[in-house]
Amino acid sequence: MTQQGAALQNYNNELVKCIEELCQKREELCRQIQQEEDEKQRLQSEILESSQTLLSVLKREAGNLTKATASEHKSSGGRES
Repeated sequence: MTQQGAALQNYNNELVKCIEELCQKREELCRQIQQEEDEKQRLQSEILESSQTLLSVLKREAGNLTKATASEHKSSGGRES
């Protein structure tokens, strides 16, 4: 019985050690996941901001092009060259 008790105690100790290691690994993975989620959110915000800026610039340039075309059209008397 003493041998069985010692073997059981060894198994229990190993189980506790394995569970502790798994908990540490899980905590580390959770930290990594949170870091990746934060980075993802940051990148999405940057991409959104860049898209808004690009849209604004394109609208402004389209307006400038429309004005330039209308002005050319007026100066040529509405005739095509």
